[in-house]
Amino acid sequence: MTLMNAVHVSDVPILDHASNISLCSTRVEFRRASSSKFLVIGHRGSGMNMLQSTDLRFCAVKENTILSFNTAANFPIDYVEFDVQVTKDGCPVIFHDNFLFSEDNGTLLEHRVTDLSLTDFLSYGPQKEHGVVGKTLLRKMQDGNVVDWNVESDDHLCTLQEAFGKVNPSMGFNIELKFDDTIVYEQEYLIHVLQAILRVIWDHAKERPILFSSFQPDAALLVSKLQSTYPVFFLTNGGNKIYSDVRRNSLEEAMNLCLEGGLQGIVSEVRGVLTNPGAVNKIKESKLSLLTYGKLNNVAEAVCMQHLMGVDGVIVDLVKEITESVSNMMAPSEEVKGLSNPQFSNKELAFLLKLIPELLQQ
Repeated sequence: MTLMNAVHVSDVPILDHASNISLCSTRVEFRRASSSKFLVIGHRGSGMNMLQSTDLRFCAVKENTILSFNTAANFPIDYVEFDVQVTKDGCPVIFHDNFLFSEDNGTLLEHRVTDLSLTDFLSYGPQKEHGVVGKTLLRKMQDGNVVDWNVESDDHLCTLQEAFGKVNPSMGFNIELKFDDTIVYEQEYLIHVLQAILRVIWDHAKERPILFSSFQPDAALLVSKLQSTYPVFFLTNGGNKIYSDVRRNSLEEAMNLCLEGGLQGIVSEVRGVLTNPGAVNKIKESKLSLLTYGKLNNVAEAVCMQHLMGVDGVIVDLVKEITESVSNMMAPSEEVKGLSNPQFSNKELAFLLKLIPELLQQ
């Protein structure tokens, strides 16, 4: 991994693979779902862990684990979202943070996930084997504090292959291709990582719905080039944070990247959508799908607002609460008129849109 100019993908061939999945079947299924219903996706399974939160729901189940994915699958969601990185010996594993923290005899240890072997990675935290004690697993918070990763229901770290084998087969996978924002990657490395992930998918996905997403623009473009079976979405903060790569700095830039690279949709931080509602129509007119993520997606009113605006779905932490709200939101129109969208007059909709500033203060 070294500094370089933007990756060029025009000469990257589509992978020649033996797959039993018919070409573009999952992509068509996703588009049909997005046009007929409002999608709810479980963030890191049944929600991310916010270890310093006073809301114990954010410390209920260890994020990005088999337990978290199957817990989320108990509710009427469409996908679970999780982060995939590749170990130094080429195994795709599920973990959000770039670094893994531990402690040994009072000394804080820090390891980049992609510098660990699979055996080393799996040696941290709870272990699958009865009676085996794993190395301590800590977490570094945004304020720099390193804390114990304590949750009510813990589970062992896992691989992508294990998720395919142990998670409810009806549950779709939103696979975020995770890369470090501080590194500019060589094309060769990106291809190596993506091919390792795709090999697991070709061998184990079967008929499971899958969609890819990534904040790394070149990774998103490359995975779309390397395969044509699954939809690829570009992740963006929607202008809430500025990066040196201008493609990451607005919904407009995200839309341009998708259209030029043949991607299927955008996943935006929700505030980027609520503060720029006009972009939603432009995105939809461009035949792109639009999903959102962020803390506001745990507020039922913000979710309802996005449904009215034309957003296709939301990635949420509070899976139980938001699926209940979405069910209640959809029921009246479906029962009365067979429609999926609530019916409001222009005056009523204008009133609801005035709630946006209040929502952004949540």
